[in-house]
Amino acid sequence: QVQLVESGGGLVQAGGSLRLSCAASGQTFSNYGMGWFRQAPGKEREFVAAISRSGGSTYYADSVKGRFTISRDNAKNTVYLQMDSLKPEDTAVYYCAAYTRALISARAGEYNYWGQGTQVTVSS
Repeated sequence: QVQLVESGGGLVQAGGSLRLSCAASGQTFSNYGMGWFRQAPGKEREFVAAISRSGGSTYYADSVKGRFTISRDNAKNTVYLQMDSLKPEDTAVYYCAAYTRALISARAGEYNYWGQGTQVTVSS
């Protein structure tokens, strides 16, 4: 079992920045690829970004490419999502998730463990 706890969400004006953190515990963190997803009210959960076990590979949704950066610190068992140039449409609950497959994944169904989520609200 892997436990994931997100933090860092909040209210920010459009054009601002936030950094989300996701702390993992329970298993060897470097055995898991990590991802961030988000869900806005009335919408389905969508992929945001993913990072491989070593951190050497990353993948982003087109909607956040160039604005968001995913990273990880395996010594601290933590994955981060730096969000810059935020837009009102980025408003959502953001979830981190862990998967065991070797290849990087954007599919929610391939993730084994999920955090509880953190709210991000971007005002216009």
